[in-house]
Amino acid sequence: MALRARVWNLGKFLLLISALIATFLLFALVGMRVALRAAEVQVPDLAGLAADRASQVLVNVGLALRVDPNQRPDERVPAGRILQQDPPAGSQARRQRTIRVWLSSGPRTTIVPTLVGQTERTARIRLAEDGLQIATTSEFRSPEYSPDAVVAQDPAPSSRAPQVSLLLNRGEAATTYVMPDLIGTNGVSAAETLRIRGFRVTIVGSQPYPGVPPGTVVRQQPAGGFRVGPADPISLEVSR
Repeated sequence: MALRARVWNLGKFLLLISALIATFLLFALVGMRVALRAAEVQVPDLAGLAADRASQVLVNVGLALRVDPNQRPDERVPAGRILQQDPPAGSQARRQRTIRVWLSSGPRTTIVPTLVGQTERTARIRLAEDGLQIATTSEFRSPEYSPDAVVAQDPAPSSRAPQVSLLLNRGEAATTYVMPDLIGTNGVSAAETLRIRGFRVTIVGSQPYPGVPPGTVVRQQPAGGFRVGPADPISLEVSR
């Protein structure tokens, strides 16, 4: 009985020791997790910030900044602004951790080719092949340059830029004339006079008009006063 009592007491003692150790480990684990949580901060969003401004933002929350020397082109983020960061915004990081960022080098730039003297189509194809975009196109008309030719460009050839503006000549405007009022004139004579001057005239038909001499123009298209060119069709309807 005495041996059994001693064994029982030893077992209770060991059980108590185990419970105390487990309790200590549990509290130690909880304490460590609390301490780690207290040492963590949320990583702020640095996208679009300049490096000096981002550095100040990180210092305020106990973090540090490291700028990667390799910049990356981007069409939307201006040059010198933060394009990407690691770890990402919103994640948890321990205080004093370094946040790595990459800066934008701005839109991808290419050496601008010589476009002056080329046709608009050729210039567009060349720009597309070089990965350049057309910013704007302006037009004017002049007989001094070839129609649809590039007369000027901005920026100049050999510059580095993501896009180019073009000035195009659309050629001399076609000559037009004021259509005369031919109602009441002789249709054959009027048509012949216009044809001699290079116009396309057709007598399309005749209608009976009491009191109107046969062959007199009673309708015309276009009407008098409209502007017409040599290539525009003119139709006359006469009486019979």
